[in-house]
Amino acid sequence: MGDHFKTDVDQLGTFLRTLEGCIRDLNEARAALAHVRADQIGTKRLDEACDGFQERWKYGSEETRKLIETISQGVKSNKKNYEEVEDALEKAFQHLAKSTTEGQGGAH
Repeated sequence: MGDHFKTDVDQLGTFLRTLEGCIRDLNEARAALAHVRADQIGTKRLDEACDGFQERWKYGSEETRKLIETISQGVKSNKKNYEEVEDALEKAFQHLAKSTTEGQGGAH
């Protein structure tokens, strides 16, 4: 099973930056739309439709932001865990190599 599972920690970092960019983009879009008022657009029917859209957009974008932040926290945690495992493995292999080399040096 381990032969088929590989994790690229750098890719997790890239994914994390992408998620953070999504949050920034959503916040910027919400800020831009917050200044547009329905009464600036035109007919009463269009104004009402725009007001409805603004409410749905605000709710939807806030929920999307929360989900992205939750995913982002999970990715950060997983990335940290993978880095810790890689670091521990590297140290273990270095220790093993050092003790093997020292053992050979004493036998000669």
